[in-house]
Amino acid sequence: MHAESAIRFRPAVWDWLAQPTALFGGVYGLLVSSSAVAALTQSGETTRAARMDDALWVLFTALASALAHGYAHQIAYRDAQGRPGVRGVVRAVLGEWPLVAAALPTTLLLWGAGLGWWRSAGIEYVAFGINTVLLLGWGVLASRAAGRTWGRAVMIGCADALLGVAVALVSTLLK
Repeated sequence: MHAESAIRFRPAVWDWLAQPTALFGGVYGLLVSSSAVAALTQSGETTRAARMDDALWVLFTALASALAHGYAHQIAYRDAQGRPGVRGVVRAVLGEWPLVAAALPTTLLLWGAGLGWWRSAGIEYVAFGINTVLLLGWGVLASRAAGRTWGRAVMIGCADALLGVAVALVSTLLK
């Protein structure tokens, strides 16, 4: 006789993060903040006040990107979702929270430099490095969720991180 367990297994955090909307928003937010940080290296401003402005700039760029992306989704899928009007737009925009959340590490690093918690000069390179590691992590997570082995997932994650660096640098060169 087979007895079913009364204990329900909850999906792990990584299963939740591996959902396409979270992956997309996380990667997109990291690319937005990486592009913004790469652009900061060209400005040359390293004062504490400039870093506070930079932090706000990265955060507002992520918020504007989330707003634009959510609004575009609402327009594109208006008939399919059946949520027309302002409430539909609000839901679509709020659904873009992973994009904004992915930009928070960069924002916090720049904000911390603005508050004097660490050196202001060169902090954009630290933020860019952290974003690259986070892109690698998202690539590994997505690969593992797709059933790849750890070795293959790490290789794919490294390729994703390199591609993310290339996208950020090209975006910066175009500005």
